[in-house]
Amino acid sequence: MPPAPGARAWQRMLSGRRLDLLDPSPLDVEISDIAHGLARVARWNGQTRGDHAFSVAQHCLVVEEIFRRCNPACTPQALQMTLLHDAPEYVIGDMISPFKSVVGGGYKTVEQRLEAAIHLRFGLPPHATRELKVLIKKADTVAAFFEATELAGFSVAEARKFFGQPRGITRDMLPIEPMPALEAQERFLLRFHEIEAERVAGEGTSKAS
Repeated sequence: MPPAPGARAWQRMLSGRRLDLLDPSPLDVEISDIAHGLARVARWNGQTRGDHAFSVAQHCLVVEEIFRRCNPACTPQALQMTLLHDAPEYVIGDMISPFKSVVGGGYKTVEQRLEAAIHLRFGLPPHATRELKVLIKKADTVAAFFEATELAGFSVAEARKFFGQPRGITRDMLPIEPMPALEAQERFLLRFHEIEAERVAGEGTSKAS
């Protein structure tokens, strides 16, 4: 349903950018805003153990770690798209899957527009290929299994039912202990810039060869 006439459909970011949610521009996307927002959005609606919320920023780090371990030949571009797979949630929040199914297609449309703007801002394709989406989803599902059993109160049997049994990845490989928001923000930014450096180096090598 379209917003009422005169309704505000943008959000002001701490960087000073004003992001239009209905027609987001890549020019209004900043990685500092993404990292800040994701580090303060709680996974599992905040229903996790520990002194700190398990943030979407930390979840993205976990998924990228799993993806990298499972796909050692992947490109820096694939790693960056994996790290940013939930980036739209810095604006729209982390809606749990059962509620997404209730809300319907409007949520998905906004999410896809934001994803395209974010990707284009950082020189990525607007959306991942179908093949890459499958690989990212696999890593995301493995992360969900460990988050569910370690943090969200699921039994192992219950988590297996919803997410399957992870293969080749163990809990000790992952930064699963909930971090303070500022630490999650800083680690997300650091990993983003590490991958960007790999992308730039790879592009330079391609041009020289």
